[in-house]
Amino acid sequence: MSDPQVIAFDRPDMGEEEIAAVAEVLRSGWLTTGPRTRQFEQLFAEYVGARSALAVSSCTAAMEVALATWGLGAGDEVITTPLTFCSTVHVIVHRGATPVLADVSPNDYTLDPVQVANRITPRTRALLPVHLAGLPSQMDHLLEIANAHGLKVLEDAAHAAGARLGERMVGSLGHATAFSFYATKNLTTAEGGMLTSNDESFLAQARLWSLHGLSRDAWKRYTAEGSWQYDVVLPGLKCNMTDLQAALGLVQLAKLERNIARRTEIARRYTAAFSHVPELIPPPEARPGDRHAHHLYLLRLNLDRLRIRRDRFLQELQSRGIGVSVHFIPVYHFTYYRERFGWRAEEFPVCEAIYRSVLSLPCYPRLTDDQVDRVIAAVLEIVETYRV
Repeated sequence: MSDPQVIAFDRPDMGEEEIAAVAEVLRSGWLTTGPRTRQFEQLFAEYVGARSALAVSSCTAAMEVALATWGLGAGDEVITTPLTFCSTVHVIVHRGATPVLADVSPNDYTLDPVQVANRITPRTRALLPVHLAGLPSQMDHLLEIANAHGLKVLEDAAHAAGARLGERMVGSLGHATAFSFYATKNLTTAEGGMLTSNDESFLAQARLWSLHGLSRDAWKRYTAEGSWQYDVVLPGLKCNMTDLQAALGLVQLAKLERNIARRTEIARRYTAAFSHVPELIPPPEARPGDRHAHHLYLLRLNLDRLRIRRDRFLQELQSRGIGVSVHFIPVYHFTYYRERFGWRAEEFPVCEAIYRSVLSLPCYPRLTDDQVDRVIAAVLEIVETYRV
């Protein structure tokens, strides 16, 4: 059993409603992609203000389906950020295209539009920004660059369900947006993802890519009004969402606004406690009028003012029963990408400085006020012990 004194880094917000929704699907006899999935797609599209949505097995799958639908492949380049989970770059390589990394902005840790503009070549086909921690990227500038060069924009919104730029929700901004519903996310289906777009013909083609390239999915083939006949119209993938997952998603979607409000409250309490401590750098906030989804709380250390490095600080928190993590190890640190593309840390000084000094604190709806106070006290105690 887990130690009740240990504060987990994350705990999914699951209750009796989710259990009942899954039980209902189990009793229905229809477990895979079917009516719950279609309902989840429709309601999620409405929530983010997109015309269409496609439920899939992961955010990774959503990104790969989008790139496949656009026909990206050998000889094409996609510009993205090094400060992300490896799957953002994996999907580019899976399609046979070439990932090109641009450094991040020191102001918000997301893709720097100036660096992006400097890396565009005649082979560039798409931009792949990441809304890191739930903070929207500088989409106005990135879309302006994309429009000027005829590029597609695929947003990695794994952290950003519920984030907003002005009056527009993330999911209705670029040409396509990929969301994650992994167990730790603001909205979870245990595993799962969603692809949204305002281009309905693109989403119709993406739907074919998501299920073997079949002209009919199981719902259309195995119900009484369906037909067993189908065609294969392209060499598709296998990444459809199940109705079991969608049942969770429907309940979680109804909770999303409440959960973001709680995450925001926790983030504000952290920032209020840390903002006047010179050894600490609270995370970037959303611009006025925008909304941060607060999937993660990224606290940076002012290493010049501390006698320990980030990894030791993290160990000190863990020894006090505080679950912590690091988001993310930049992709140029990984053996495969370092050896294949020759990327070096000195090419991305802003990303590297963030990585060396950042850690992620617990920030999720089931965190109690007392636990938040314990996290704050632990951080401040370590600072007091190890300040220069």
